Amino acid sequence: MGRTYIVEEAVGQYLSNINLQGKAFVSGLLIGQCSSQKDYVILATRTPPKEEQNESLSHPKVKSDILDEEWATEHANQVSRMLPGGLLVLGVFIVTTLELASDFQNVLRRLVFAIEKSMSKKRLWSFTEEVSERVILHICSSTKKILCRTYDIHDPKSSARPAEWKYQNGLSTSWISLQCTVHINIHIPLSSTSVNYTLEKNTKNGLVRWAKQIENGIFLINGQAKDENCDLLEGQLLNSDHRCTATVQICSGSVNLKGAVKCRAYIHSSKPKVKDAVQAIKRDILNTVADRCEILFEDLLLNEIPEKKDLKKEFHSLPHRVFVPIPGSTVMLCDYKFGDEPAEEITNHFIEMLDKIIQIEDLEIAEEISTAYMSSSMDSEASLDNTGDDDAQPKQPIKATIILKIQQNIGVITAFAVAVLAAGISFHYFSD
Repeated sequence: MGRTYIVEEAVGQYLSNINLQGKAFVSGLLIGQCSSQKDYVILATRTPPKEEQNESLSHPKVKSDILDEEWATEHANQVSRMLPGGLLVLGVFIVTTLELASDFQNVLRRLVFAIEKSMSKKRLWSFTEEVSERVILHICSSTKKILCRTYDIHDPKSSARPAEWKYQNGLSTSWISLQCTVHINIHIPLSSTSVNYTLEKNTKNGLVRWAKQIENGIFLINGQAKDENCDLLEGQLLNSDHRCTATVQICSGSVNLKGAVKCRAYIHSSKPKVKDAVQAIKRDILNTVADRCEILFEDLLLNEIPEKKDLKKEFHSLPHRVFVPIPGSTVMLCDYKFGDEPAEEITNHFIEMLDKIIQIEDLEIAEEISTAYMSSSMDSEASLDNTGDDDAQPKQPIKATIILKIQQNIGVITAFAVAVLAAGISFHYFSD
């Protein structure tokens, strides 16, 4: 037997309630957390069908290749933005009629690899020692028989391995919440050669460099550094004098990302290690900053606002992060909205992407202000420790409840008036 998947009973109920309604199949995503011993599945959501698919799926001789790989992959990309640190798209499921039970295995195999390939292109981090298996779950609509298999996403030639699918009541309440607020001021210099690239590509390249600082940083748990291999609740204190270095380069412009970033991650409460908590919160920091930038550029493109290379200065508000509670769970998911967007946009997006009905009064807007400041003016010399002209920033107050600040030049961290010489971030955990 291969990997074991511990699954929230509500997920089983959701899958059992899926009605094909004359369609040949319904497919979707499985969401949860990987660990070295087992994986936890806390959510399943069907992929919304294209309008033109509705008719074709009801055809009695529908073929397995009617499953739209590009559409399903885009759904996974959208859903991944809505997941806090620690949670991932673990794989895919499909519910089919009995006669089509064996027709979709190759299609689902290609799909799970395509999803991982697409999402890995957007990440600022990479897998290291983590579990590389992703799950494919097939359910027969009439017999309710389940077939669970996994594939190694790091090996395109890997074959299917059997896996165990076990339901557990109350899984969604057994999670530790990790929270921190980071005040970012990311300065991305644009070299004379990089100005020929799109602003989006230049920003992504700059974030990759910034991400290395976050990955190499020292993270403080409730204000204390702990050994990564210790239990999260009992970790020993650790001293460190790790520092970052600054670089200087000629640049012809710059991009500044500035604001308060509210980060949240979750890890399962079964013997969590310090390194698991640190990894989860790191991923959330990197994901939320990258996702906001991607959403901003998508909005500029959607509204046909061109990238103006000759502009001296240009300001854009990054979308706010909105946390959303899931009924019956201690885990909160998230979404993003611009200041002028109505709250109904969030509720509609949750229905479409996660098949969940949420209440507007339950939305928790995390930050008030974060901006992207873009300058194409000629700077004779700029460095990573030159955070730009503060006087040129929009005259708007940054949210007052900032609990820490990162200074990129030497990595000095101030958290609760305690100075620590490390590229570190302090966060708190809450166990329910």
